[in-house]
Amino acid sequence: MKKIFSVLFVALFFSGCVSASAHRQDVQDNGPNSLTVGKVQREIKLGMSSAQVAETLGSPNMVTTDEQRREVWVYDKIATEAAYSTSGSSYGGGVGAGGTPGSSLILGGLLGGYGRNAGAVSSTQKTLTVVIKFDNEGKVRDFAYNSSKF
Repeated sequence: MKKIFSVLFVALFFSGCVSASAHRQDVQDNGPNSLTVGKVQREIKLGMSSAQVAETLGSPNMVTTDEQRREVWVYDKIATEAAYSTSGSSYGGGVGAGGTPGSSLILGGLLGGYGRNAGAVSSTQKTLTVVIKFDNEGKVRDFAYNSSKF
């Protein structure tokens, strides 16, 4: 019985531990609606209708027209990724006092401790701008994208 409780305790203790990279993947938005360079490269094709583009990429951030009054859609996305790590250690000690039965109690004590902590923060910003130009019939005639990370 004692063995079973020990195994369960160890399993529960380690089940709560998650690495920083695994946690980052858990909180990232990699769903089907996320806008990425790969999605633009794979799914946007010349001749697509504006409805197909909207279905694939969602609503644009800005809709304008060019000099010939043809629609131009702009998708502009900004993302910030932050990572934080910390580590620490501490040491402590103590000494007590006592006596023997029938003698006087000797009181005394000595305590000590030491602690050290360190941490780091990293922040990265990413931008993705996609420009889609439509012809007079509402079909994609050209598209371009730019991605940056700083």
